[in-house]
Amino acid sequence: MKLIKISLLTLFTALFLTSNAFADSPLTSTNFSDAYADEPIVVAAADAKGVLNDWLAAYLANEYNPVDVKMAVVNKIGWKISGRNNSKLFVQYLIKQRRYSSEKRFLKKGRADELLSYAYLKALDNYFKVDEAIKIAEKAAKKNKKSRTFQLITGLIKAQKMMDSNWCEVYKITDRVRKNRRLRNDMRTSAVGIIYKYMDIYGDSCKESS
Repeated sequence: MKLIKISLLTLFTALFLTSNAFADSPLTSTNFSDAYADEPIVVAAADAKGVLNDWLAAYLANEYNPVDVKMAVVNKIGWKISGRNNSKLFVQYLIKQRRYSSEKRFLKKGRADELLSYAYLKALDNYFKVDEAIKIAEKAAKKNKKSRTFQLITGLIKAQKMMDSNWCEVYKITDRVRKNRRLRNDMRTSAVGIIYKYMDIYGDSCKESS
């Protein structure tokens, strides 16, 4: 009986640590939307209970809205360990309102900001599987090579993938964005600070591997 109790305790401890490890990651621990708490649309995103509604989708689809606030909206909508379906809702909205004939057509012809919003939503929908989100984010970033917001959001998604294999590279991915002085600083300094306060934790992994 004592052996069974010890085994169960070990199992529960392992499950607890695994759960925390998944929840503590580049996509789930960089709450930079806190730096945009003065934006009404971000407040609305907080009230949406994790679901992309038409009002929020309309904001993301409007090309005249600043991309950093759009990313703050997506960040505030957030993630859930059991998964979400917001990227699909966004595509459905775009097909209806922007008249893309299909998701395939959108992915081929979508604006850079639409693609980045979609990629970030998709990554947060299921942060265990981000391969497709990475491809879409990279496509968006290539369309806007000068934006720090584009490069940093893409970096966070790519860093999430590297959590599986190389924590030093997790750090380096976003650090390279930080060091790129050619980028246009189109994200609030306080928001960038929130991101790097977390991402810099992984810098210790580079010291251990050197």
